[in-house]
Amino acid sequence: MWDRPDELVGRADVDKIIQEPPHKKSFDSEKKLVREESEPLEDEYDDEPIKAKKRKKDDLKDPESEKEAAMEAEIKAARERAIVPLESRMKQFRDMLLERGVSAFSTWEKELHKIVFDPRYLLLNPKERKQVFDQYVKTRAEEERKEKKNKLQLSKEDFKKLLEDAKLTPRSTFSDFASKFGKDFRFKAIEKMKDRESMFIEFIASMRKREKEDSKSRTEKIKGNFFDMLSEHHLDSQLRWSKVKEKFESDSRYKAVDSSGLREDFFKQYMEKLAKHIDSDKEKELERQARIEASLREREREVLKARSEQTKEIDREREQHKREEAIQNFKALLSDMVRSSDVTWSDTRRSLRKDHRWESASLLEREEKEKIFSEHIEALTKKKREHFRQLLDETSAITLTSTWKEVKKVIKEDPRCIKFSSSDRKKQREFEEYIRDKYITAKADFRTLLKETKFITYRSKKLLHESDQHLKDIERILQNDKRYLVLECVPEERRKLIMAYIDDLDRRGPPPPPTASEPTRRSAK
Repeated sequence: MWDRPDELVGRADVDKIIQEPPHKKSFDSEKKLVREESEPLEDEYDDEPIKAKKRKKDDLKDPESEKEAAMEAEIKAARERAIVPLESRMKQFRDMLLERGVSAFSTWEKELHKIVFDPRYLLLNPKERKQVFDQYVKTRAEEERKEKKNKLQLSKEDFKKLLEDAKLTPRSTFSDFASKFGKDFRFKAIEKMKDRESMFIEFIASMRKREKEDSKSRTEKIKGNFFDMLSEHHLDSQLRWSKVKEKFESDSRYKAVDSSGLREDFFKQYMEKLAKHIDSDKEKELERQARIEASLREREREVLKARSEQTKEIDREREQHKREEAIQNFKALLSDMVRSSDVTWSDTRRSLRKDHRWESASLLEREEKEKIFSEHIEALTKKKREHFRQLLDETSAITLTSTWKEVKKVIKEDPRCIKFSSSDRKKQREFEEYIRDKYITAKADFRTLLKETKFITYRSKKLLHESDQHLKDIERILQNDKRYLVLECVPEERRKLIMAYIDDLDRRGPPPPPTASEPTRRSAK
């Protein structure tokens, strides 16, 4: 059964349309017309009471018959909805909207009367109808706008073509044009007279502009040809037109200029241009000479600058050479005059001044001389210290526990000991530092020896707890090495180093496999 949409409930105009649908009205009117044509006029008067009764009876039956027809249509539509896919039904409904001329800029209520009696109206339920209508409005609105825009553009192009075909002149008026072409479809395609006139005025304006440009171009061409004619005769800038115009009267370029006054104006313009050209050439020549002179002056300045810099560089190199020579002479003077590291600068300077080589170092400042002297004293001290330590190394009686008092008796007569320093305290301080360095080196060498001894392993500590024999075996192996014997004078310290190494191996545990990395082997016990 057909359901009235919610938006049409309670509307008198819809009720009237349903009771008297357009197709029924047209059918009744046609039937009545046929009847009027076929039956005589007198029969019509006789049958009037019968017809009135019949019409009344039909009117009473109409609502019932319409209701039944609506129910049948709805049932049929329901069957069709069950069979036909939704997409197909929605497409048919959209086609109906398009065919019935439903406006995209109107509302559902206002457009309903155009489609409500179409069989395709019942293909969708009320919700689907509204949904398809909304989609149709969105898409159709844009299409209608594009169609309207394209139609307007096409109409404008046709109107422009009409303007071109009308063979207008810059003096044509719109009223003449409208009266002549008012019936042309291209003229009528533009709806508003104001728009037609505007396009006409724009076309005439562009035509006038082109005509003006063409006229100007022709004038410029004639003027250029006239100038070419004058330039071929190499005229003097002081000549007058009345004196020379007879030479050009037979030339076509002369005749191309309409008026004599314009010819004279062109001649004056040419003469002015010629005078300016001559002045311009002179000015350019003066500018060229000025640029050449400026370039020469700039080049001269650059040469002088380069020469000055070269001279300064030579002077710097000369000064540097003199300075280096002065330094070498002063060092040679110190080597000859200062052989002891115990002297001071203030004491030595007096004796150095007496030497003639002192003047050769006059380029050096006082601070520089003192600095070179300090470096010389440091070199002497280092050299004497090296010789003194060499003497201590060669003295076999010196052990790690030897004292300066014992050693002094052995080496005091050696020149290296005598030259080192006249101060016995300095010699003793250097000896004690030597023994300290040697002791540190001996312990480091002994630790290296312990690492090289494969007999000592991480099990050694356990073996020591079981028996002292393992320690004796270790010492028996080590005593064949000089690094062990050096510490013979400090056996307790040597024993401590051995035990410390064994404790370290025990704490680290078994060594890793050859292929594994070796971090801390094992956490401390």
